[in-house]
Amino acid sequence: MAAEDPCSQFSDWEPDSSTRGSGVKQEKQMCASQRRFYSLCRRKSFAVFVTSKSHGSQEEGGASWCCCGQSFREHSAIHKHVARTHVGEIEQLTQTTFKCFLSQLEEEAKTQDTNQSKAEAVDISAWIPDTSHISEEQLQKGPGKVVLFYHYCQVEDPQVICAWQKALCVKLHLTGKVRVASEGVNGTVGGTDMATDIYISAMCSHPFFRMEREDFKTSDGGAECFTDLRVGVYKEIVPMGVDPDVISYQLAGIHLEPEEFHKEVEALLTEGDLCTDTILLDCRNFYESKIGQFTECLAPNIRKFSYFPDYIDQNLDLFRDKKVLMYCTGGIRCERGSAYLRSKDVCKEVYQLKGGIHKYLERFPEGFYRGKLFVFDERYTISSNRDIISDCRYCSSPWDQYKLCSTQFCCQLVLSCPSCRRDGHTSCCPTCQTKGRAQSEAPSAAPHQREECECTDGRPRIPQDV
Repeated sequence: MAAEDPCSQFSDWEPDSSTRGSGVKQEKQMCASQRRFYSLCRRKSFAVFVTSKSHGSQEEGGASWCCCGQSFREHSAIHKHVARTHVGEIEQLTQTTFKCFLSQLEEEAKTQDTNQSKAEAVDISAWIPDTSHISEEQLQKGPGKVVLFYHYCQVEDPQVICAWQKALCVKLHLTGKVRVASEGVNGTVGGTDMATDIYISAMCSHPFFRMEREDFKTSDGGAECFTDLRVGVYKEIVPMGVDPDVISYQLAGIHLEPEEFHKEVEALLTEGDLCTDTILLDCRNFYESKIGQFTECLAPNIRKFSYFPDYIDQNLDLFRDKKVLMYCTGGIRCERGSAYLRSKDVCKEVYQLKGGIHKYLERFPEGFYRGKLFVFDERYTISSNRDIISDCRYCSSPWDQYKLCSTQFCCQLVLSCPSCRRDGHTSCCPTCQTKGRAQSEAPSAAPHQREECECTDGRPRIPQDV
């Protein structure tokens, strides 16, 4: 069965730029999904228009934007000017962008149909385990686990593997996320003990992967740890933002078993300030290292892994002639991260923790990693020791249990202790707290669109470490 054409919902809409207000009129005639995409195009067009008026930088002390013979030094000023004076240009640019978006969707739909046909032509039933002797209740009820894994290898047809993974997970009532690419597979799934055990066996017996049970990291959990099942084909199995054909996992650093890594960290800590040629590098995001990390590590203040390459580029001198010990949650980010660092040819040696923090904690629960281990599911954290290394955002008391910001459309995590939450401090920053209060006081008003708050707006995208 061919994939549904994602452009079909837009087929009856044609942009019209003949009048200044036509974009608004057409937008009113759209369905909700059409309005959402059109609104996205408008925001992008507005940003592009503002950027085109940029001259110099605020750091240089000159005017940041010039438009209509005027100079503007504040974001808010240029935004207000453009919104009031250039409505027509923004609408025309929006409609052009929207047309390009539709064309892109049409091309993606054609590719999806072709790939879907290829996947359907391959019989994946041989890779699906027989569960006829197991009741549905056994697969859905009882103690459960969350399984974390990845495997780099050459995948000739990712669509076929994607179809197999979907069928396998659905059959076993698993939830979670699985990324498939030509460079391998990466996933975290939750289900009952029996279901996850069958899943691991299926992965180990698959002729393409030939994984071993020690390649999987497990923790207490289950299907309830994820809201749904998402399986898809991507360019990378971990989003670093660098083409795998340019920086391959095959260039990765030397893998150290947890015992070997433990000895290296122990030696580093024993030497203390006398050790100037070794860096213990955490290549996770700031909100992960904030609640748990190895003692005396360098934890870059980056928001997502796709910023890691830029961080390396802007801090090359920091790593020059150094021995680098890298670690992450399960090891996958170190595969590409260490490869990128090695490609710069500045380090003396690059090592990485095999199996990540997950495997290290299995061997050394009271080792040199202190605090909680952040995980990307509804649990947010798992722990092996009682140390709390982070504070409540509002009262600074020890606290490391994340909650989502309570303000609509904000996806930031916040550390707010029970006492502060009872006092109404449930947002990630004062800006969101004010927006949340306004929303609660005027629930019938149009909702705020997702936008930058203090947590992201004031954060340097790429920090400079010394």
